Amino acid sequence: MIITRTPFRISFFGGGTDFPAWYHENGGAVLSTTINKYCYINCRIQPPFFEYKHKIVYSKHETANEIDEIIHPSARETLRFMKITEGVSIHHDGDLPAMSGLGSSSAFTVGLLHALYALKGKIVSKKRLAGEAIHIEQDMIKENVGSQDQVAVAFGGFNKIEFKSQHNIEVIPITLGKDAFLRFQDHFLLFFTGVTRSASRIEADKLNHINERKNELETMRSMVDEAFGILSGERDLLDFGRLLDESWKLKKSLSNRVSTLYIDNIYDTAMKNGAIGGKILGAGGGGFILFFVPPENREKLRQALSSLLHVPFRFDVLGSQIVYYAQEDNYYE
Repeated sequence: MIITRTPFRISFFGGGTDFPAWYHENGGAVLSTTINKYCYINCRIQPPFFEYKHKIVYSKHETANEIDEIIHPSARETLRFMKITEGVSIHHDGDLPAMSGLGSSSAFTVGLLHALYALKGKIVSKKRLAGEAIHIEQDMIKENVGSQDQVAVAFGGFNKIEFKSQHNIEVIPITLGKDAFLRFQDHFLLFFTGVTRSASRIEADKLNHINERKNELETMRSMVDEAFGILSGERDLLDFGRLLDESWKLKKSLSNRVSTLYIDNIYDTAMKNGAIGGKILGAGGGGFILFFVPPENREKLRQALSSLLHVPFRFDVLGSQIVYYAQEDNYYE
């Protein structure tokens, strides 16, 4: 039996420039971190006592005899990619809901890949996990997804990720002193809007207009370097929050599906109660919303948004991990 633990991620800047349709021609970059909220995948060879060969348990319970019969797209295509011939049992548990802007789909794909390699007795690099997850999601499932989530959750940590081509992606860790790192973490509050949505549909709308949004995407790419400069101590840390506010306004201009009146009201309330900036995470339309707020204003903001679920978090540094590995004897010959 194998259990993998793969973190969810928060993306601060550069989202949208991580799509192959953009970065193959223009280059892209994001600034993101993984957090201490996780996707857990429990995987084992399926015992031969049942009428079905494969079992996949997530928000639904699937059984199938052939890979083609599996409904869950990531489970189906990851098993196909790994050329799994034996029956397998897969159980998924997540600390936070899916379709909420934290890279949960990619955490599932990376975590399942990691588990299946371990089931085969193979050790693979984080770079390989990320690259193969990108291939599965973009080329096999054909989802409208970028390339940042797979890299972020495989590697873990607080990073600048640069995209030059699908096979030329560089992960640059952000190095902050302990006190600066803790101070930076203490400037964030994360809330759940209560709305889940299909990221692929929103991203498809953005991709359809990508050539019309060149100036916006170039500006969003440049914000990654600007944020990097703020973190290096060149400017006031509060400028990070102000830059988030600018980035949110640009992100909303990419598609009318990114925000809603409900989200705009949440954002406006936060800005009137101590937030310096913020953004809806992921594609937009719902899910989790992040705010940058000075520590002395945290409680005021929490009270102002008391109708929303506040989710405390800390940064994760490990990425996808195998947290349990036990070889099982074959008792079924």
